[in-house]
Amino acid sequence: MKNLILLIVILSFGSVASAQKYTTKTGKVTLEASVPLFEDVFAQDDNNVAIVNADTGDFASVSSVKNFRFKVKLMEEHFNESYAESAKYPKTTFKGKIVNFDKTKLTASPQKYTVQGTLNFHGVDKAVSSSAVIYSKDGKIYMQGNFVARPADFKVTIPKMVTKKVAENVNVEYNYILSK
Repeated sequence: MKNLILLIVILSFGSVASAQKYTTKTGKVTLEASVPLFEDVFAQDDNNVAIVNADTGDFASVSSVKNFRFKVKLMEEHFNESYAESAKYPKTTFKGKIVNFDKTKLTASPQKYTVQGTLNFHGVDKAVSSSAVIYSKDGKIYMQGNFVARPADFKVTIPKMVTKKVAENVNVEYNYILSK
């Protein structure tokens, strides 16, 4: 399944075969929507698939929604069944571009970039802009960034009985080590 997703991501670039592509199958993505005085709402996916075309700065990633792990299993169950509806919407994708990306200017010193594109979650596409730190070391590209997503923007309904326990804004962080 993971290889199929990676193949779909690679084919979605539609670029020439000679392009320098860096990939990972073990990217880390976290979701945090905690509210003070209530239980932490935190999930992590350690199997996010991502690809960067180093020639163009095109970037894409795919997560299986069921890969997000919560500390509390009941929270994970509610997330998959009620909020994300992972049986109906099994994956979340991002497809975009690292603005002004130039692989020849990457060094071991982290540099700030903006990543812009479209996030698809819960069957809804939404434009997202993210700040990221990117650097190169030992032939790999390291990429870390974050952005804020609102469940309401993705037609995710939070039941009234828990609205005070879940933040209106979800902090999303990602961390990739990409290899040729």
